[in-house]
Amino acid sequence: MTQPFELPKFYMPYEANLNPRLEEARAHTRAWARAMGMLEGSGIWDLDDLEAHDYALLCAYTHPDCDGPALSLITDWYVWVFFFDDHFLETFKRSQDRAGGKAYLDRLPLFMPRDPSTPVPEPTNPVEAGLADLWARTVPSMSSAWRMRFAVSTEHLLNESLWELSNINEGRIANPVEYIEMRRKVGGAPWSAGLVEYATAEVPAAVARSRPLRVLMETFSDGVHLRNDLFSYQREVEEEGELSNGVLVLETFFDCTTQEAADTVNDILTSRLHQFEHTALTETPALCVEEGLDPTQCAAVAAYVKGLQDWQSGGHEWHLRSSRYMNEGAVKESSPLGGPTGPGTASSRIAELLGAAGSARLRAHAHVPHQRVGPSILPDFQLPFTTTLNPHLAAAREGLVDWCRAVGFVHEGLWDEAALRRYDLALCSAGLDPTGTRAALDLSAAWLAWGTYGDDWYPVVYGRSRDLAGAKALTERLKALMPVDGPLTTARPDHVGGGRTDAPGAAPANALERGLVDLWARTAGPMDREARLMFRRAVESMLDAWTWELTNQVQHRIPDPVDYVEMRRGTFGSDLTLSLARIAHGKKVPPEVYESGPMRSLENAAIDYGMLINDVFSYQKEIEYEGEVHNLILVVQNFFGCDYPTGVSIVHDLMNGRLRQFQHVVAHELPILYDDFDLDDEARELLAGYVKELENWLAGILTWHRECRRYASEHLSHGMGALRPRTPRAPFGRGPGIVPANPGLPFAWRTAARATTG
Repeated sequence: MTQPFELPKFYMPYEANLNPRLEEARAHTRAWARAMGMLEGSGIWDLDDLEAHDYALLCAYTHPDCDGPALSLITDWYVWVFFFDDHFLETFKRSQDRAGGKAYLDRLPLFMPRDPSTPVPEPTNPVEAGLADLWARTVPSMSSAWRMRFAVSTEHLLNESLWELSNINEGRIANPVEYIEMRRKVGGAPWSAGLVEYATAEVPAAVARSRPLRVLMETFSDGVHLRNDLFSYQREVEEEGELSNGVLVLETFFDCTTQEAADTVNDILTSRLHQFEHTALTETPALCVEEGLDPTQCAAVAAYVKGLQDWQSGGHEWHLRSSRYMNEGAVKESSPLGGPTGPGTASSRIAELLGAAGSARLRAHAHVPHQRVGPSILPDFQLPFTTTLNPHLAAAREGLVDWCRAVGFVHEGLWDEAALRRYDLALCSAGLDPTGTRAALDLSAAWLAWGTYGDDWYPVVYGRSRDLAGAKALTERLKALMPVDGPLTTARPDHVGGGRTDAPGAAPANALERGLVDLWARTAGPMDREARLMFRRAVESMLDAWTWELTNQVQHRIPDPVDYVEMRRGTFGSDLTLSLARIAHGKKVPPEVYESGPMRSLENAAIDYGMLINDVFSYQKEIEYEGEVHNLILVVQNFFGCDYPTGVSIVHDLMNGRLRQFQHVVAHELPILYDDFDLDDEARELLAGYVKELENWLAGILTWHRECRRYASEHLSHGMGALRPRTPRAPFGRGPGIVPANPGLPFAWRTAARATTG
């Protein structure tokens, strides 16, 4: 069969090594698969299938240093997961039996008890039998924290198969952001990262959930999955009718050829590997120092990072050789004919590493700031939701000015009262909450002002001076001003020095701290401890995202596209808004509903549309006047090597895709979710109201951008003292100087751009 596209030239900076215990693992797993009922009589595989796929070779490449028993156990896990994938395909996907698939999946967590002494049900099929055996053999040597993480990633791997099945049922192809997020779960790479810990060293619990370790796992996941999509396109799309493949996703999104889509997937894969290297070499060592890890713990983190690198290179080698994939001629082409191979010879291929992939890496640091870009290009937004303004808007406007004076926002040289009134943050609150009380509107507007001021303060005060230590110190002080225990009281700050906190030794020292003291007491005071913890984590995610932005600013680095979208949700303060809505629902909606795939898909689609509204409106202010690198239009321009109008067109297409996803989840996925959890009428009504809140949120954000004067060209050049020679930016437009965008541009620009940018 003719291959549908030519495999691209892959970027792979790590050597692949082969575990010498390969034959031991092959013999063991052959006997194990037969004992579990996966071969003769299963209707899925026979021995020839298992031999041809050669999962022992995969594991010997991806875990080159572990001993024989560990390699055999890990190989069994991979045999099990691939058998599950094929078993689910034959049993439920081909027949499109969602109900049967859900019942099947609901039983599997019973075979992964957190307490190994808990009895498990009697297995009824090879998948259940294999999981019961593997869990009992694996978890005794690992900590309870690892068991929890690994069980969760295994459940995601299993349960998100329903998402793939639903998409097949509906004939629906995901948008790129949705696909990346869901592929991580259903593709199993986070699960693979857990087995890397088993093979190398368990990550210390103190850093297991930190941003650097999360990014390492996510970039590893994306690299594994996007590579697999390239090799498996022919089998999945052409033979099996699969819709969950990154090449098909981009082919559909860009309306381009299969070859162009494959090349773009490879570019994203390369970018994710660059992000992995960047995180491993810059953020991870700093994390170990900041968290005070001892030498043994630091060595464990280093071993884990090396294990992820081995998986990337080994997985690539296996894809080149496995009969499961499209790889005709790939081994010959991938062999480095021009130089030696083996340990210590990577430098002989330095020219290859400094080719197109190297130029893309350098381009991320080569942006010239403060380029003249002209008025922001504004596309034709297709948001169907309308804005109703809260009747208390006029009073809230004056109340917000009074509050900002009291905490000191207009006394530190960053804002003055005229700028505050131009920003009109109460207007945004009035659109987000059209039926709230005056007190609720005042509180919402104050939070928006606080978040906007902080988002302005960090880059001006700490970014221009490259003072990352100062920024991190402020971040830790702000976190300390949000206690979760005991009663919270505050005196409304009627002067710049007012306000107090019950957090020991954390007296507020500036306007940002004074504002947080007041807002935290007013917001978290009525909450129970669990709700306070949830809300505090939401605020902390925004603070940490601001610090991430500063790090890129100091390094003069345009972020990787995937990393940007995910971190932008934090800088936009979205978690803060959503957590308040969830807390208001009390205990009437099970927390598992909020953590479900459909609910996270709904929220992230709304968040992304809202934050991209801001990126479109703020482009001139950020790029021309602030010298910013955190704007998706600029990120797209850098990634594709395209001009500004084309970047706007691509971002607008992505916004429309996210909007369609939001509407799809509401219409098709939420009703199924409600039935899956057997929600009562009250819970369903609350969640229907939550959907309406998200629609109001989107409409209010667009209205605010159109009506406020924060992005108007005539105000952008007005300096306000030594702290701010140019205007800062907001968290969330139409004003003078904003012009309409050109209609969508063809994909052909990409080839020309590649030719001129390398």
